[in-house]
Amino acid sequence: MQPQEKRSRPGRLVHEVHLHPMGVEFFGSILQDKSLEEMREVAVRLRQQLAGRVIWNIHSKTVGGGVTETLHTLLGYARGAGIDTRLLVLGGDADFFRITRRLHHALHGEGGDGSPLDHQAGRIYQQALDRNAEQMENFIAPRDVVILHDPPTAGLIPRLVERGNSVVWRCHIGLDTPNRQSDRGWSFLEPWLTRAQAFVFSRFSHLPDQLYHGRCLVQSPCIDPFSAKNQDLDEQTVHAILGRIGVLEGDGDDRACAVNLPNGSRIAVRRPAEILREGPPPTCDTPLVLQVSRWDSLKDPVGALYGFHRSVDRWDSEPAHLVLAGPALAGQDLEAAEVFREVVAAWRSLPEDSRRRVHLVRLPMEDVQENAAMVNALQRHARVVVQKSLREGFGLTVTEALWKARPVIASAVGGMQDQIEHGVSGLLLRDPSDLDAFAGAIRQVLANPPLARRLGENGRRRVARNYLGSSILARYADLVEGLDLESPVA
Repeated sequence: MQPQEKRSRPGRLVHEVHLHPMGVEFFGSILQDKSLEEMREVAVRLRQQLAGRVIWNIHSKTVGGGVTETLHTLLGYARGAGIDTRLLVLGGDADFFRITRRLHHALHGEGGDGSPLDHQAGRIYQQALDRNAEQMENFIAPRDVVILHDPPTAGLIPRLVERGNSVVWRCHIGLDTPNRQSDRGWSFLEPWLTRAQAFVFSRFSHLPDQLYHGRCLVQSPCIDPFSAKNQDLDEQTVHAILGRIGVLEGDGDDRACAVNLPNGSRIAVRRPAEILREGPPPTCDTPLVLQVSRWDSLKDPVGALYGFHRSVDRWDSEPAHLVLAGPALAGQDLEAAEVFREVVAAWRSLPEDSRRRVHLVRLPMEDVQENAAMVNALQRHARVVVQKSLREGFGLTVTEALWKARPVIASAVGGMQDQIEHGVSGLLLRDPSDLDAFAGAIRQVLANPPLARRLGENGRRRVARNYLGSSILARYADLVEGLDLESPVA
């Protein structure tokens, strides 16, 4: 069932997202009875530790992005286990989100739009979050636990601590080797971060020197295997959905164009995608290479396109097609629009034979569950899934593809290095800018079905051991156990 944003009055920045409780018994199909019992025992201990407190998660997006999706689904299991956890989304104007986007790039070691992270930027950032903090007092009680996610929320820390909240800052992005840009970003955030009681990162290498004074935990993100994006689909459903949205030939049978979830809800796929291509759509038998991500220069869709082109000329048999898929463009996301224009220009520069094998797909975002079902079908149908990022926090699209037993080729950056054991559960590109190596890896996997199958099977087992949402309660317990709930940092 889709999380719903509660209706708010005009002028309100802060919105609560309604979370539907999900029973942990859903994991019975993939976990042993002992593991399910351990989840229930952890839930009892966590309820005792919280002693009536609420765990609030706060972030800056209602839809879109891996953090958003995982919070919307995984928090439902905590609620289903009797943990009172809730979700708030903060708001801001264009200047605020321009600064937070600049910070996102900086923590990835990139310059972004080049705008200064100076006193004026800090003033705009703080004023926007002060307005949010005032409205959050209508939701958050002084003794509650608050988990803030990523740079847009850091400026809330001092005010929440002063009200008596236990505050944790959770950062989903970072850089393995700090540089001048990342130092600039951390220096900007440091005055607000120092008041937090604990910090959580996805990788140890992402911990900045500025935060060694505090309590830092490393917790990798995880996925919900029963969500619309990861629920098992049969081949008929996959083909119907991809026909309906226009990626494959065919119209898509109405009866099959839906994902049935374990909680009884049915996610129908009705909207078509916006697709830029030359020639007809591929058939069901055409091998597809897929990259699905935001239209973000750090995801390097242009590099993926050019690398795929280099593989086309060297095929002895019928070459594959490339699908670059991302969200339909919202009017206010100027950066994504610029990146997509660059992708289109690169596509138009290709020779005709390569151009006809590349499909630029923009997936509708009006219904996030419908969008997730589309991504699910794309990943399950792909012969190879690639993620040619130049920078990456963790890379949940890789986790999702591995869970679906797809062979994955990914850059050796960020958390993708943790998820993939090279040559065992996928292939890693040591140099993300090496287009010949990227093209060679694509040819290697497509030409060797036994290798592709082995990589996919090993990848699914790796996700089952390390990255499933069944660990959400234990992670909360580890976090709460380390907090002094009676004496937040002053």
